[in-house]
Amino acid sequence: MTVKQTLGIAACILVAALAPAAAHAQQIWLPAACDIKPGDQRVNSGMQSLKSASSTKFADQRAKDLKDAERVLTQAVTTGNQDKNPAAWYYLGRYYLMAGELGGADSALTKAQALASACKDDIALYRRQAWVPVFNAGVQAWQAGNTDSAIASFRRANQIYQAEPLGFVYIANLFVSREEPDSAGRKTDAAKYHADSLVYATRIDSAAKYFRLAIPAASDPKYAKDRRDAFFNVARVYHSVKRNAEAAAAYREYIGAYPNDVQAMASLAGLYLLADKRDSAMALYAAIVGHADSASSEELFGAAQAVLSGIPSSPDTADLEAACGKAQKKKNPALTARQVSARCQPAVVDTMRKYHALADPQYRLVAQTYEAGLAKNPYFRDALYNLAGISYLIGDSSKVLPLAQRLYAVDPLNRTSLAKIAGGWQLLGKKDSVLYYLTLADSLPVEVTVGSFTTTEQGAGVEGLFSNFHSKPSRPLKLMFEFLDGKGNVVATLPQDVPEVGAGGNKSFKLKADQPGIVAWRYKRS
Repeated sequence: MTVKQTLGIAACILVAALAPAAAHAQQIWLPAACDIKPGDQRVNSGMQSLKSASSTKFADQRAKDLKDAERVLTQAVTTGNQDKNPAAWYYLGRYYLMAGELGGADSALTKAQALASACKDDIALYRRQAWVPVFNAGVQAWQAGNTDSAIASFRRANQIYQAEPLGFVYIANLFVSREEPDSAGRKTDAAKYHADSLVYATRIDSAAKYFRLAIPAASDPKYAKDRRDAFFNVARVYHSVKRNAEAAAAYREYIGAYPNDVQAMASLAGLYLLADKRDSAMALYAAIVGHADSASSEELFGAAQAVLSGIPSSPDTADLEAACGKAQKKKNPALTARQVSARCQPAVVDTMRKYHALADPQYRLVAQTYEAGLAKNPYFRDALYNLAGISYLIGDSSKVLPLAQRLYAVDPLNRTSLAKIAGGWQLLGKKDSVLYYLTLADSLPVEVTVGSFTTTEQGAGVEGLFSNFHSKPSRPLKLMFEFLDGKGNVVATLPQDVPEVGAGGNKSFKLKADQPGIVAWRYKRS
């Protein structure tokens, strides 16, 4: 679901739920629903003028009544010694709401609530009724592509009501995703905008600020997920633009509130590695596996990927040897090739020893994290693929072949699946089996590549390509896709025809299942 689709749904819900109530409140005067009395002639007069303004059918009478209400209520709280009277502030706040002055309404109603806490719920009702149409205007502006207008509307809405997170979350997302003009005056996506730009840096700070404001706004338990997401996004915003110190501080703060979040641990550990805080990073990596029971398979796979992305690439030994050899050949007297090799090889070996000492423990932690995720979702293709590759890298010959065979059962018409099986047999020294599976990979009728797998509460979908890597057109065939739940049960099946694909060509496909609970897919020839 796109951001705009999400906004549209939220807006429809809000309009359906509250717009009629707001309209009704403007036509029928409702006295305070809490125990406050005017207690002063001017406050009472102001209340009566508001009542008249809310019920009159004539615009000029409404304008006069509102003007009278403002005059007497302002006098009451300034020169009339009613600044400690909650009713004076309460009705002044309601005047500002009727006049559309949300800043003034916020200030007056805040004072009223401080003096009469029993009016909290009544005041919250009026605040929210004022918030809904302004919030919806922001949604409509966003949907129309008017970013500046959307931001202005959300800011205005947030002035009057801060007890729900949506207004803050949406404005934060706008700062993250809005377009910026390039040097030619054209708009460019924010993600492509230079991270060092002062304008962009300011916007990132604004996004983080509004995500932070969403946290207390989501204090009601029904917004627990929104609160957690907003808290996490503070760190993610800074991390996305490599403001690592600020991201690390935000991750630490988040983990303090949500100590079992394995993705946050993995992200913070990666930042510790970049800051050369290896001991802190490894401690967090180890903690990820320890929290596996409280994490979902999706969270564990995400954490494993975060750890994996933080592991440095293996040094290029050929370049190391070439650079060393070039330096040694400049020496006088000239060295023989054997002498050059004897002097350079130990340096190469030492470099690789140091690399493996750094990388192998991280690879083992990645493997353990993927294994924990696969225990909860045993058919997740990408996890099987990555774990098979990692097990091969660290020479775990007992695991590579079984993992590759599980991968093949999920994704049989993909050459990389067969290459993993060949690699498993290679580790076991079975050359005939290696040759068999490499030959089988070359003889596939077409290659199936699932490039996208998405899940929602309502279902799941896959998208991908049928590729013909041969020099002749392929023959049509039929596949059956199965969508699975976390226990491996088949939730839905969908047939998929594979049409003829021209030599060297590709054809796309897309499937969607509408059953809930789907976490993985597999297919087979039918």
